[in-house]
Amino acid sequence: MGEHTDKVSGRVRQALGALKGDRDLKREGEHQERKGEVKGHIDDAVDKAQDAADDLKDKVESAVDKA
Repeated sequence: MGEHTDKVSGRVRQALGALKGDRDLKREGEHQERKGEVKGHIDDAVDKAQDAADDLKDKVESAVDKA
């Protein structure tokens, strides 16, 4: 599942667990929500790394063009 889907599904599970008094379901929801948050952080890191690689590529190409 995607980042947002995991977060929403996790919140729903937490709410159902709280309503039903089911600690395991609530805990599963907390875990799934955290999983979505981690996916978001990983996506952000990948985007930053890609941006840095693109910037480096541009600088190298510029240096080669000047040479």
